[in-house]
Amino acid sequence: FVPPSLCLVLLLVLTVATQETDGYLRFMQSANYFNYTVLGMGEEWRGGDVGRSIGGGQKVRLLKEAMEALTDQEDLVVLSVDSYDLIFAGGPEEILRKFQEANHKVLFAAEGLIWPDKRLQEKYPSVRSGKRFLNSGGVIGYAPYVNKIVEQWNLHENDDDQLFYTKIYLDTFQRETLNIGLDHKSQIFQNLNGAIDEVLLKFGTKSARVRNTIYDTLPVVIHGNANTKMYLNYLGNYIPNTWNYERGCGVCDHNMVDLSQLKEYPTVMVGVFIEQPTPFLSEFFQRLVTLDYPKDKLNVFVHNNEVYHERHIQKFWEESKDVFNSFKVVGPEENLSQGQARNMGMGLCRKDPGCDFYLSMDSDVMLTNRQTLKILIEQNRKIIGPLVTRHGKLWSNFWGALSLDGYYARSEDYIDIVQSKRVGVWNIPYMAHIYLIKGEVLRNQLKERNHFVLEKLDPDMALCRHARELGMFMYITNRREFGRIISTANFNTSHYNSDLWQIFENPVDWKEKYIHPNYTRIFTENYLEEPCPDVFWFPVFTERACDELVEEMEHYGSWSGGNHEDKRITGGYETVPTDDIHMKQIGYDKEWLHFIREFISPVTLKVFSGYYTKVCNDPTTVTSTIILHQLLYYINYYITSIILHQLLYYIIYYITSSIILQHLLYYYIYYITTSIILLHLLYYIIYYITSSIILHQLFYYIIYYITSTIILHHLLYYIIYYITSSIILHQLFYYINYSIT
Repeated sequence: FVPPSLCLVLLLVLTVATQETDGYLRFMQSANYFNYTVLGMGEEWRGGDVGRSIGGGQKVRLLKEAMEALTDQEDLVVLSVDSYDLIFAGGPEEILRKFQEANHKVLFAAEGLIWPDKRLQEKYPSVRSGKRFLNSGGVIGYAPYVNKIVEQWNLHENDDDQLFYTKIYLDTFQRETLNIGLDHKSQIFQNLNGAIDEVLLKFGTKSARVRNTIYDTLPVVIHGNANTKMYLNYLGNYIPNTWNYERGCGVCDHNMVDLSQLKEYPTVMVGVFIEQPTPFLSEFFQRLVTLDYPKDKLNVFVHNNEVYHERHIQKFWEESKDVFNSFKVVGPEENLSQGQARNMGMGLCRKDPGCDFYLSMDSDVMLTNRQTLKILIEQNRKIIGPLVTRHGKLWSNFWGALSLDGYYARSEDYIDIVQSKRVGVWNIPYMAHIYLIKGEVLRNQLKERNHFVLEKLDPDMALCRHARELGMFMYITNRREFGRIISTANFNTSHYNSDLWQIFENPVDWKEKYIHPNYTRIFTENYLEEPCPDVFWFPVFTERACDELVEEMEHYGSWSGGNHEDKRITGGYETVPTDDIHMKQIGYDKEWLHFIREFISPVTLKVFSGYYTKVCNDPTTVTSTIILHQLLYYINYYITSIILHQLLYYIIYYITSSIILQHLLYYYIYYITTSIILLHLLYYIIYYITSSIILHQLFYYIIYYITSTIILHHLLYYIIYYITSSIILHQLFYYINYSIT
């Protein structure tokens, strides 16, 4: 690369990458974005496990071999960096400019923690400001000087590269002769270890940058060394051009697969896991059957851990056994743990060379997008899941960050991703409920048979931990609406049709299953009939709802017998007896009253304008009534009485002394009327807070039969607006005395 302003200097990037891991592909993506020239790749790694202990000597040996051919190029600047845990945030010209401004022949990255030999700390030169210790993850220098350093290497492949460079730097003679320096303030290199709190994202119009807030610098090379890989993954969701506010996702369409261009669709093994009682299981299976994907390319494995669901499985098997390419069910009699069952499902795909993808689905996932499987395959990631959330909540199937002990922590962008304020394909540390894995990944990186059983971790946590340790990226996509996670909490399976009781816990799924699809047309298209005056016919329940209600009652079986004596009601006597079962008898009274309030009340309001339904025995209504009584008491005795008392005092004692008028005013104002303000308040409370029929009738009586007379309205008008006009009041009182009383 030849920058226009630095035409005499060339930059060559050298890295070591023995495999095309996800980290390496991300590194190259950022390098290609800035047009870096990168050399390195292809040799088997023998440099030890540098993630857990010392090692990395192989990198020095490879750099030494590369520099032998470059040592005479004095105008060549060499940048040697790691690749698996590194991202470029800026271009070559910026690096060269900052390197020349540093005024060193060789510049190493710096960090605040010393590694691997803490005994060398006192030998480091003191610094007034900045990071003090050398990090070998990044080094930049003129080729002849870099060569003079690496040509000293004569150790083993698994010896520590950072210790080798540290000893040379701490040698005062070599440090001064070779003019070696450290990037103390992260002008070029930003090591995240021990410095996560120092950095934040800075968004531009075309790209995003990492800003070091301590030194107010914009580092070019971001290195997720030590235990900061997950945070680097988070930053990698944005830098350099992955996502920003102006352009959205910049790489979501990279390396995608167009299924329409393939000769045949890939084969998918679908693993379905029913590990706890789950509502709406029949609907779950129906959505699986209606996925827009060739059924002869789908093999289905079902693990059912609940005896309650055996009848649902049996029905699904009878209806769909010939729909899919293969169908295998493992029931509760096998007594498999969750981890064992998931290992079995994944193993079926791993052992089959023709299995291209493995789709794992928990039974609490309701896929509303029939294209979900196609979308995930076309996104072409090793492990990817669709974003599904719990209705009305921030609960989802992924975590944006992990705590120090490996459990949930909320990332800065979690809420924006869940609410689709940021749309893209996101690298995340944990996912569950539903995900797609490539078959070749199962037969290579995840070839071990046990990935779901690990210490005391949940099966999905164990899988994700294995994937992270192997350096595999897991992605979640929210580029489309895919579906939701239903709540399995408080699911009581003691009923014959237990889904009927899910109106509170899973209202969306309850409505989809039990409310007629034409119900909303009542309000948009006036979709109802009036066979006779004030009698209306409209759709509300689906046939499935009607059937299940009938089944539930017949399953209960204790009918009243149609007698006048009925111990179920207050007084024990039914004037018009019917042979029935009360909703309360089957424990459905709260659900039924909620159904009336949510779906019947709006219809009655539409067809009987001005009449509001009160649902009795409803806690919210009882609460509203108590509040209403307290409010009315307060208004009558502490607000209105003060205003009216002052008014009466002024009129009676300063205008007239008539005993008749005193009693008349007292009678009208205190016992028949209230202030106009109170009337309006009553109207609001009764009509908009409560729907009490009794209060409605009382209100109607007070306003229209007592206070609606013209005389009374005029009386209030004159009292309020013409208090100081004694002549008018005298005439008015005269009229009242002789014409009314």
